[in-house]
Amino acid sequence: MVLRLPPEVTRINAAMRLAIQAEFGGWELKRTRLYPDGSRKVLLRRKRTRTVPREAGPAVESA
Repeated sequence: MVLRLPPEVTRINAAMRLAIQAEFGGWELKRTRLYPDGSRKVLLRRKRTRTVPREAGPAVESA
């Protein structure tokens, strides 16, 4: 996901917006770029969830 923040958005306000997006949307910050005009381009990526391999056990048969 790419977000473009205008120059009027302060750094603190941008951090709050990104924290909310990350917490409720399952995103994490990948990269931030500040342009000469003051705007910011932010790249977010989906959080990776670790999968735990299942232990081999007895097979379950359905009746």
